[in-house]
Amino acid sequence: MKLRPPSLARPGNREEIRTRLARLSPGDERRWGTMDAPRMLVHITDGLRMALGELPCKPKNAPWARIFPLKQLILYWFPWPKEAPTSRELVARPPGPWDDEMERCVQLLQRFATGDTPSEWPDHPLFGRMNARQWGILGYRHIDHHLRQFGK
Repeated sequence: MKLRPPSLARPGNREEIRTRLARLSPGDERRWGTMDAPRMLVHITDGLRMALGELPCKPKNAPWARIFPLKQLILYWFPWPKEAPTSRELVARPPGPWDDEMERCVQLLQRFATGDTPSEWPDHPLFGRMNARQWGILGYRHIDHHLRQFGK
């Protein structure tokens, strides 16, 4: 049996994320971290924008995160640490109206389904070169991490 990690490229995984996002509300309390729910929603939306090549992020100086097998272990297997650092670009934008932010996030999720994705995927600021499969898995894991942060 081949183990397939969840990915935004898979319809069932995208639907699960959409359902969990729909349960999120602006006043939800976080379990860890510093972001409130509106800032977290903007953060994951901007993470999707980064994955789709719409939000360039400055590369990190962490060559260790780009080498095999460490990159693969982090992307696919290791649990995400709470309060891990992120790119400044992913926490820079202030939240707009909740419904607008939610709609933007769901539309970006849908782009993983429609194939309206880059022909050449952008480099990740920490992991460097990534393909569509890696971006789909990382996107799922990132959003899942933050939804769990708010108990969703």
